[in-house]
Amino acid sequence: MTRAIRFESFGGPEVLELREIEVAPPSEGEARVAHRAIGVNFIDIYHRTGLYPLTLPSGLGGEGAGVVTAVGPKVEHVKVGDRVAYTASSSLGSYSDERVIDARWLVKLPSAIDEKIGAAIMLKGLTAWYLLKRSFKVAPGDWILLYAAAGGVGLIAAQWARELGARVIGVVSTPEKRELALKHGCEHVLLDGDDIPRRVRELSNGGVPVVYDSVGRTTFYQSLDCLRPHGVLVSFGNASGKVEPFSLHELTRRGSLYVTRPTLYDFINERTSLEAGAAELFSLVEKRRLKIEVNQTYALVDAAQAHRDLEARKTTGSTILIP
Repeated sequence: MTRAIRFESFGGPEVLELREIEVAPPSEGEARVAHRAIGVNFIDIYHRTGLYPLTLPSGLGGEGAGVVTAVGPKVEHVKVGDRVAYTASSSLGSYSDERVIDARWLVKLPSAIDEKIGAAIMLKGLTAWYLLKRSFKVAPGDWILLYAAAGGVGLIAAQWARELGARVIGVVSTPEKRELALKHGCEHVLLDGDDIPRRVRELSNGGVPVVYDSVGRTTFYQSLDCLRPHGVLVSFGNASGKVEPFSLHELTRRGSLYVTRPTLYDFINERTSLEAGAAELFSLVEKRRLKIEVNQTYALVDAAQAHRDLEARKTTGSTILIP
């Protein structure tokens, strides 16, 4: 038996329950992982509320780090005793002491990276990787606009963008978060409520080539207004709700713009891509070119409180659960 967070209905944090469950032996292509740390992400809230539908009852969480305790047939890239980390789209269940997972998602952690950092960077760090190097390839000198710049993805993406030679304008909700973002790669940081399009156009001399927007519904048109002609809006989150349907004419009249709605797992579904992205991420962390801020730690039993704090925008950087 092991402990795991489960939920039987969609709703608020109160639907999350800690239960005792059986963990089956790993089947072909699977591995069993004993968690040392578990990543908490906004996508977990989307699953809990039903914004991203799934079959109930369900476990929760797609990011974690720990030690392999068993492997099934035909698993060759990891073995019992390996320290591993993962972010997985195909099965939820990282909010647990131990779980079985498709081994194709597992990558070995370098000795210099502990499990708490591993659990904090797989989803958020690989998201920063695909945003900056796949969805829109940031070049030296590019101005970029990054929402939630003091959040888990934001702090990593801003630092990585600076490594690539970009100039980063962040958007945050409080003066305290502004100071944090300025210390982690942002050249300028604007506050919610500012005239964002006007300030962005002033700072970037006419508009940015790319906006990375994780907020969604409430910032969509504002983000379009920050772009220069032929600019790209990368909408990669729904913190304020899904973007509502819009007329393509909105892109035409602002200068022939582009909009993309990517998801991480389309960029790491192939093992070679996952390994390439993880290798770049781990290298930057090991070289201390990325400072990872694990600013909130909760016990597994307190997962509901972690969700409350995340939704209330009380958190900065990465949040983890400890089994």
